Amino acid sequence: MLKAIPTVQNTQQHITQLVLLRHGQSIWNRDKKFTGWSDIPLSAKGKQEAKQAAYLLKQAGLTFDLCFTSSLQRAKTTARIVLSAMQLDIPVHESWRLNERHYGALEGMERWPAIKKFGIWPILGCQIKFDATPPYLDAHDPRFPGNLPGYAGIDKNELPLGESMQNTLARVKPYWEETIRPEIQHGKRVLIVSHRNTLRVVTMLLDQLTSAQVMKTRLATGRPLVYELDQHGHAVRHYYVD
Repeated sequence: MLKAIPTVQNTQQHITQLVLLRHGQSIWNRDKKFTGWSDIPLSAKGKQEAKQAAYLLKQAGLTFDLCFTSSLQRAKTTARIVLSAMQLDIPVHESWRLNERHYGALEGMERWPAIKKFGIWPILGCQIKFDATPPYLDAHDPRFPGNLPGYAGIDKNELPLGESMQNTLARVKPYWEETIRPEIQHGKRVLIVSHRNTLRVVTMLLDQLTSAQVMKTRLATGRPLVYELDQHGHAVRHYYVD
């Protein structure tokens, strides 16, 4: 009687690399002001951080097929500097859904004046609690995105007067699931250049973090974070290129 010969299955997975990059230091980062959706440019240090990020990515042998970024200039400028330095001519998709968390009435304020005006808990709470919102803007405030020409084509009901991290997740998640993740599942190598809190909720989706865990996540400016993803878009591992 012949013995059945066991078949050898190929267990090797196809791995796609995704890189998350927080934009370089902005002028308001430098001045320790709440920035959010305020469209603030990079500082000189921020531009240098973008160049350094490009150097690190090139040294690691990474390349990209697509780039996603927010509609804010500090992220767009970082992406432009990185792709230029890497000599990559690839599609760049901008979306307000990748904007930073909106800090409501705190935008443009330093922390101590904000505490004096609103009290310590409205400031501290929105920094440490996942579902805590900053003081809201009035809908007539010029800082409300619905009053800015760049958001004229968007339903004002979708635009924030202020956001908790929970609100930020709700804004980012559909764009991740419907636009970015399918590209990764098709094998595209993706670079996302965005903001601290936006990228924190992306890591929450990738690593299945709890709300408490994501509030402890730190992302430095200009430091590329590489995720290796399987064919389903699930994270296998992640690491900084430096």
